Amino acid sequence: MTASSDKPLSNKLFRAIWIATIVSNIGTWMHDVGAGWLMTSLSADPLMVALVQAATTLPMFLLALPAGALADIVDRRKLLIGAQLFGLTATAVLALSTFAGLTNAWILLALTAAIAVGAALSAPTFQAIVPELVPQPALQQAVALNSLGVNIARAIGPALGGVIIAAAGTGAVFALNAVSVLGVITVLWRWRRDGAQRRLPAEHFLGAMRAGLRYAMRAPELKTVLIRSVGFFVFASALWALLPIIARRDLGLGPAGYGGLLTFMGLGAIAGAMLMPRLRGKLGANRTTVAASLFLAASMAGLSQANGFATAAMALGAGGFAWIAMMASLNGGAQASSPGWVKARALAIYLLVFQGSMTAGSTLWGSVAGQIGVPLTLLAAAGLLAAVTLVLAMLYPLDGMAKLDLAPSLHWPAPLIDGEVEHDRGPVLVTIEYRVDPARVPDFFAAMQDMHRIRRRDGAIHWGVYEDAAEPGLVLETFTVESWLEHLRQHERVTNADRVQQDAVRAFQREDAPPVVRHLISR
Repeated sequence: MTASSDKPLSNKLFRAIWIATIVSNIGTWMHDVGAGWLMTSLSADPLMVALVQAATTLPMFLLALPAGALADIVDRRKLLIGAQLFGLTATAVLALSTFAGLTNAWILLALTAAIAVGAALSAPTFQAIVPELVPQPALQQAVALNSLGVNIARAIGPALGGVIIAAAGTGAVFALNAVSVLGVITVLWRWRRDGAQRRLPAEHFLGAMRAGLRYAMRAPELKTVLIRSVGFFVFASALWALLPIIARRDLGLGPAGYGGLLTFMGLGAIAGAMLMPRLRGKLGANRTTVAASLFLAASMAGLSQANGFATAAMALGAGGFAWIAMMASLNGGAQASSPGWVKARALAIYLLVFQGSMTAGSTLWGSVAGQIGVPLTLLAAAGLLAAVTLVLAMLYPLDGMAKLDLAPSLHWPAPLIDGEVEHDRGPVLVTIEYRVDPARVPDFFAAMQDMHRIRRRDGAIHWGVYEDAAEPGLVLETFTVESWLEHLRQHERVTNADRVQQDAVRAFQREDAPPVVRHLISR
């Protein structure tokens, strides 16, 4: 291992993708400024302005899980190239339509949604390829660099977009966004990716999505992240949804001023990204999320009372700091609570919840603002954000996830079978016979509830545990999986954290011999 093995930027391919992605993200932020600004020219309705944010986030909500499943079963390089080409085409059409004066509010929303489709197909895949680009010692730093790159783009893109809009109009911003994608496509085209080595056949598309959803429903740590995400993004979305109309109507700013406000938010986010390791080290993950949410709520309240560029910029700078602190905590929690076999799908489900909450929140707050005005709407969203955060932080704390060891344990012995079993044979009934001290059977049954969660999470469609009525202490655990192949996948999905729980259950075994395992296959 070389001295630079823990430095991602010393890897030529990672460095090229990182730089190209920053350029592309700058174009994306320029587009966001242009789309929001253009909508304020096409419609004065706060709901229509808020729908620009909804059009950006809705495709991610609809496509995140399918994209995550695809990322686990197809060539990720080809998927990324196709998604980038699709987004480039939609962006180019929007640019040409705007130059020709043909863009109206609904065309803007439709093409913004089409661009977001390309981003939705790309997002889980980009996160999933990072372990392929850098060695394991560099992985955490690579993830941090990706987050830093997003915030560098956030600091540059809005201001640059505002200047370009003022000088050449929104069509020029859309055209430059299309050009910004070319670097990513070029790097991906030149990447000679090694195909992943699989011991078992790849999952089918629908089965992969079901497995991802099943994991999310049965993994308590990931469920905690998802619940906390909803409690944050539904209310925080008011800031993003209403900012264009605040800048133009309430503060009387031009496009350069609007871009400047977003730049201050980006600078706050960069500061937050740099200070996050120290902040989390002192406060821990849960307290960090509480502090970040309350800080953002205060920022939203301050923005609602801003009477000029300076006060709005100060509020947004603080908001950017809080936003990235919360994003890093939630994204890190999603990463830490999902093993490698389902990571792309787990991250996709997190993105689905993130974007779905942003879509619902943007639509909600846009409607409310049309009834009670923007300042009162921001105050209401800020107050609810603070209250909901405090309640959820007590009920669903985020601490402890970084300690989970989700590496494959591979400790299950190969099934004892007579000859070969075809992969599609099934259903398969697995029985495990335990002999437990009768006095300890109630404690054994309590311990088995965690096994219930693990079995169902990793593929079991039925599970049960029974005590023999004629022989107290003889307990039979049963679970059913759809096929022999799905049971073999269970062997690969067991983690070191699961092994701790399984060892605790096996400790109840009264005899020196291990529990008896049988595999019964339907004809």
